[in-house]
Amino acid sequence: MNTTLWGVILGASLGAGLLLIAARVSIIRRPQLAMRVLPYVRDLPHLGRIPTLQGASVAPTTAAAGIFGPFLGSAANLVERVMGGSTSVRRRLTRAALDQTVHEFRIEQVLWGLVGFAAMAAVGLLRALGGQVNPIGSLLLCAFGFAVGVMARDNRLGSQASNRERQIVLEFPTVAELLALSVAAGEGPVAALDRVVRRSGGELSSDLGRVLADIRTGTPVAAAFDGLGATTGLPLVARFATGIAVAIERGTPLADVLHAQAADVREAGRRNLIETAARKEVFMMAPVVFLVLPVTVLFAFFPGAIGLSLVVP
Repeated sequence: MNTTLWGVILGASLGAGLLLIAARVSIIRRPQLAMRVLPYVRDLPHLGRIPTLQGASVAPTTAAAGIFGPFLGSAANLVERVMGGSTSVRRRLTRAALDQTVHEFRIEQVLWGLVGFAAMAAVGLLRALGGQVNPIGSLLLCAFGFAVGVMARDNRLGSQASNRERQIVLEFPTVAELLALSVAAGEGPVAALDRVVRRSGGELSSDLGRVLADIRTGTPVAAAFDGLGATTGLPLVARFATGIAVAIERGTPLADVLHAQAADVREAGRRNLIETAARKEVFMMAPVVFLVLPVTVLFAFFPGAIGLSLVVP
């Protein structure tokens, strides 16, 4: 090859490379569809994620169901038939903000029951190794462990819902005051809700975030707050949602409504604190009566008893 041919090849390669770089830069500089749509749907749940894959990679219940699916499904159906109360379970799952179905919760109950069964089986095995062989007693003990595990998961769900509701009660006055300040500053209900959701964090903020997502997907504001009032398990949140819906529908000053509700919640919390202190007063007296008072009496009478023992022959 001569020098001219090499120059043509190198020049063509350089030109092709520059064309590829320019095409790639133009593609990178072009705004993507996700970036253009994101400001309008950023409050929607599971944005940019595949729920099935996420659940399979995160939840151990789903992985266990994939391996032992038929057995766990049958056991979950049996637990559902024996215990019932799927409506109550669904309501508590909603109150605890758990992204689970009733069937998945029953599978978790079966897993907790199997853990209790295994623990009691280990106890029975140790007793058998020690020479105390009782098959019927061991079977009853294992069945008892399974039942305790199932009921423990149910009680755990109730405690999760109660803890979340307690956190919502603590957050409610602050969130209501922030909403009232935003509305009083001249913002609309949706803009004020957006500001509060973006500036705060917590359980109540997540509920309001779902309300905001419903509004941005086309649900009327009053209907979205009515849905929050219907699904919550707290009367104060239901009154809050109903008050906002009524204020929007009838034109009532929203800031005054929010300030009044926040003041009512603070007053209710103060009364609850006083009542709790009054109930705990009896328990506070128990250490005084059973610990401090006997020690005081002992210190008062012990020197006299020693003196009498020294004087009396």
